[in-house]
Amino acid sequence: MAKADLLVVFFDLILRQIPIVYSEQFYFLQSIPVCNIHAVLLYAATDCSVWFTVAFTFDRFVAICCQKLKSKYCSKKTAAVVLGTVTVLSCLKNIFWYFMLTGLYWFGNEPWFCSVKIHVEDSPVWTTIEFLHHILTPCVPFVLILLLNVFTIRHILVTSRARRRLRGNNSGESCKDPEMESRQKSIILLFVISSNFILLWSLIMVFSIWRRMFRLGYTSIFLHYFVQELGFMLQLLSCCTNTCIYAVTQKKFREQLQNVLKCHFTVTGQYIQ
Repeated sequence: MAKADLLVVFFDLILRQIPIVYSEQFYFLQSIPVCNIHAVLLYAATDCSVWFTVAFTFDRFVAICCQKLKSKYCSKKTAAVVLGTVTVLSCLKNIFWYFMLTGLYWFGNEPWFCSVKIHVEDSPVWTTIEFLHHILTPCVPFVLILLLNVFTIRHILVTSRARRRLRGNNSGESCKDPEMESRQKSIILLFVISSNFILLWSLIMVFSIWRRMFRLGYTSIFLHYFVQELGFMLQLLSCCTNTCIYAVTQKKFREQLQNVLKCHFTVTGQYIQ
């Protein structure tokens, strides 16, 4: 997840947004025919970032709800296979942009930042591909993440109630239960990551669908292009927050971070002495 998010920031923010903002300084890019390659890499990295989040959610679902499947599925080998499969499929899914777009940048802050081949954007093929692109990322991940988290949280709540009954805590005393605390943290983590992903992606998804409908003649609703700018910003933000949230909430990560800081201050103190 961290590597995919970093690639999105690199391809989208550094290589795409900065040349748009400083178009005069990067005017030379208009003569370098690499935009369609850039588009394939960017959209593939974005798909990886989104679908790795889905894979993480499914992994948590199996680990919490499917104890029989957990020993077989939750392994390093399975993780490597899943990540490799998602990466390959993301690259194959977006390879067609190489043929639909040209290799020239036009420095427009639009979903398609490369010059489009003549008559392609208004063709039924382009329209179909664009709709499928937005359905597969992020509409389908929205649905999958919501369903998986609903099933996971439902399972946690049911097993928690059963655990309370088995413990027979009828005395009214507050007794700490490490297992219950772990389950509560799992619910919070799943809810935060899922809601963060859905909220930050929703705006750009709505605007992209509206833009295509507008080009097809549905002009009943007008959305200012400021909505698109805000959507781009939130989408980029989503590519760093999920990994940060997951890392910071893990006890082992916090312990290792504390060890790094302690080691740094210890070495610095010895050097000063």
